[in-house]
Amino acid sequence: MVQSLTPFRHAGRGEESPLDGVKDLTPVRQEAERLGFGARFAHDAVDLVDRLFAGQIWNYQPIDVRYHDLAHTAQASRCYLAHVEGYLRTAGLDTVPRELELGLTAILFHDTGFLKARGDDGGTGAKYTHSHVLRSSALAASLLPTLGLTRTEIDDTVGMIRCTGLGGRPDKSTFGSDLARLAAGMVATSDFLGQMAAPDYLEKLPLLFQEFEEADDFSHVPKAKRMFASANALVAGTPGFWQHFVRPRLETEFFGVYRHLAPDASSPRNPYVDAVERNVARAIAAAARG
Repeated sequence: MVQSLTPFRHAGRGEESPLDGVKDLTPVRQEAERLGFGARFAHDAVDLVDRLFAGQIWNYQPIDVRYHDLAHTAQASRCYLAHVEGYLRTAGLDTVPRELELGLTAILFHDTGFLKARGDDGGTGAKYTHSHVLRSSALAASLLPTLGLTRTEIDDTVGMIRCTGLGGRPDKSTFGSDLARLAAGMVATSDFLGQMAAPDYLEKLPLLFQEFEEADDFSHVPKAKRMFASANALVAGTPGFWQHFVRPRLETEFFGVYRHLAPDASSPRNPYVDAVERNVARAIAAAARG
């Protein structure tokens, strides 16, 4: 029987995260090549996004947000590739299906909406937090033809990107195939687990709060209606966010694809879930200390 999500372990920080050392797209490119992704996805797509974040494509500036930075995209993309590896093993496949290649493109592009055009000098890209999924979708739709994607493939890829929004629903979205919908579940799962399993997740939460604050200021959200009043409140809310929002969605709306992250089908351990729960335990301890 497939194991469900395990309860909190309240472990210390001694164990390694599966994302230790993932700070740029180099390991993503290497892992995609190892898994057998086509050249346009193992190299060209990664290179395109790498240059986007560096301010080397069209008139875009280098990324200037500090939470949704290149490291976050790299960590989410590495988590996605771990999903693909587990899926290939479970399905007994020797080649990567096209739909899963599209999923890699989607996770690579999913936060490009934080990029600012040249001449956009007010604040950082964090001001686009509330619209970044739409901006990411538009940018992907503009650039993906250069990678040889067809119109249908672009539609599927953009649909996967949209599923990374807080209200994204792969289970309710329209895709060209069931496997493309499953890939969307992997993309959405990887966005959550890629950041929450990162070894420096808690340390970066104050940077996430700064992004929220800038976005709310930009959108003129009244202080009383903001989700978090402080960075400490964001850290304190992490256990509830994981237990009551993320975990149920992993099981249902995202089809339980996180199970592909286990070392093998018989293993009750899941390195990504374990890493998240260690971070949650640290958040609980931090809140207790006040």
